[in-house]
Amino acid sequence: MPDPAAGADTFTVSGTAGAITVRGSTGATLLTGVGWYLQHVAGADIGWPGDSIGMLPARLPAVPAPVTRSAQVPHRYALNDTDDGYSGPYRTFEEHQRQIDLLALHGINEVFVQVGAEYPYHRALQRFGYSAEELRQWIPAPGHQSWWLLQNLSGFGGPVSERLMRERAELGGRIADQLRGLGMTPVLPGYFGTVPPGFAARNTGAATVAQGDWAGFDRPDWLDPASPVFAKLAAAYYAEQRAVFGDSTMYRMSPLHEGGQTGSVDVGAAAGAIQDALHAAHPGALWAVLGWQDDPTAELLAGVDTSKLLILDGLSDRYNRLDREARWGGTPYAMGTIYNFGGHTTIGANTSVWLERFGPWRAKSNSALTGIAYLPEATGTNPAAFDLFTDLAWEPGPIDQRAWFAGFAARRYGRPDAGAAAAWEELRKGPYSTSSGLWSESQDSLFSARPSLSAVGAAYWSPKSMRYPAGSVRRALDHLLKVDPALRGSSAYRFDLVDTARQALANHSRVLLPRIKAAYEAKDLTRFRALTAEWQDGMRLLDQVTGADPNLLLGTWLSRARFWGADRTEQDRYEYDARSLLSVWGRRSTSEDGFLHDYANREWNGLISELYARRWSAHFAALDEALVRGAAPREIDWHAFEEDWARRTTRHPDRPSGDPYRLATAVAAALPAAPAT
Repeated sequence: MPDPAAGADTFTVSGTAGAITVRGSTGATLLTGVGWYLQHVAGADIGWPGDSIGMLPARLPAVPAPVTRSAQVPHRYALNDTDDGYSGPYRTFEEHQRQIDLLALHGINEVFVQVGAEYPYHRALQRFGYSAEELRQWIPAPGHQSWWLLQNLSGFGGPVSERLMRERAELGGRIADQLRGLGMTPVLPGYFGTVPPGFAARNTGAATVAQGDWAGFDRPDWLDPASPVFAKLAAAYYAEQRAVFGDSTMYRMSPLHEGGQTGSVDVGAAAGAIQDALHAAHPGALWAVLGWQDDPTAELLAGVDTSKLLILDGLSDRYNRLDREARWGGTPYAMGTIYNFGGHTTIGANTSVWLERFGPWRAKSNSALTGIAYLPEATGTNPAAFDLFTDLAWEPGPIDQRAWFAGFAARRYGRPDAGAAAAWEELRKGPYSTSSGLWSESQDSLFSARPSLSAVGAAYWSPKSMRYPAGSVRRALDHLLKVDPALRGSSAYRFDLVDTARQALANHSRVLLPRIKAAYEAKDLTRFRALTAEWQDGMRLLDQVTGADPNLLLGTWLSRARFWGADRTEQDRYEYDARSLLSVWGRRSTSEDGFLHDYANREWNGLISELYARRWSAHFAALDEALVRGAAPREIDWHAFEEDWARRTTRHPDRPSGDPYRLATAVAAALPAAPAT
């Protein structure tokens, strides 16, 4: 029940068996209290993904003594600017609603809302010399809109239809209303100057700065915020946004993201004008800016009221020797984590770094840490990381990593189990104890890499080697297979078993590929054929095991995209948008010169068999032919190969099939045993 007397960020849980009471001042904190009770008293987990709610007893257990928890920081922010692209740009309201519930259950109170963000641009810019048709060509398809909002690209995958924009705006408005209804803050995109080509020629007094290239794309121009036209366009934008999304107290903007050009613009004055325009529309609103690479710069910070700024630090757990107060002059910031890039299905996170830094950073005499920022580029992977990172904001004292993972194992499948405990201890010591210094994500799989005997990673920007001993995941798989049969029915167990089997196979790709390379270089055709057959058998098994869980299906990703199309042409266009993001990412220059091909690689059923396995089969066939003929292998145009795949409209299952336990057992049988520790 809501309790107006309680603090906005406080909940209390009490009650006898079968009669549990949760008090708080908002719907969100009530849900946080429910989540705390389920985890710490009832022994159940609601993860992202997977839960063990079905294992709850018919009569809920009593709370031994009333428990009150208060948030340790006021800002608990969630969702990277890229999440809508990499997690699913074509989701339904019900899917977004479940995401909001999950965030509230884990204590989040500020959520970025990107869906429909193109609509205010489309409406407002028609008053500044552009036709509706021109703007439809400029706005990219939903899968690539995240990077348009970051001022990195435009147009790709379009044109978008008027109907699609209206429906997406309505969806975004419903998401914002859902958040408000729970007492959460919908964080809306603000306006900082992105304009279509030719804006200055169509608007007297406007000054624009060409933003150059981003990974092979021409970036949209930047309207100088100090020019008089900016205030008028910003006012029009915010008015159109308000009409559909309502008002908020927090807006998300990152001018000059990843190499934007300042030209002759005074950055401090520009930042001040951006904030002035925001406050003219929404007095006192908070500006959330991403802490990434060199942003925000000292020049930007010098031009604004930093008491109305919140830096979402995307590098808190990635590098060492960080002093955020010195770096940002005492500007309030949220400690963030980006432990997933591009939606990779790899397990792991720098969890020990979170625990080592959060408390001491808050305790500094001059600390400016006022929040946490949950910023994986894609959500819906690594449920343990999601649980632990969000716990930082609610635990009153230091968290012991080993004890936390033991507690997680005890509730994850509905009750304590020796196999589960042993499995999660292995995962804790391995992929969840990676260190800071260079990376915040674990390595991806070579099965999903563009074929080369020298491949060291799939995505150009990912780690090039193992970040933890592979044996930890292999042993975890064996332990999970020993979990009590009575606990194997939950979606949490199914996902963890499939995901751990998938990761064990993926890690083995890094053992197998050097052996294939050695056989090829030794011109040992018999061994080469045996090893490549083993590789291809592994990929078939990988496709089968991922097909056993609903979270790892290409078919779901594609059917969602097609659902939004009004006719076959539009359906095909949105499917291309969705497929290209997983493969070529953009045009040839983006894919090759910008190194974005396979940036969003992931081990999914259907994607493995139709793209990754076919690529490797073609490569091995070329090498085999070269060994037989004693000649150099024929060249393969991989971009053309991948673009052909992205243009397909083949259907794939959007429901899981196969027995997860049987398939995971087959994976374990196919892999060499890991040495005991």
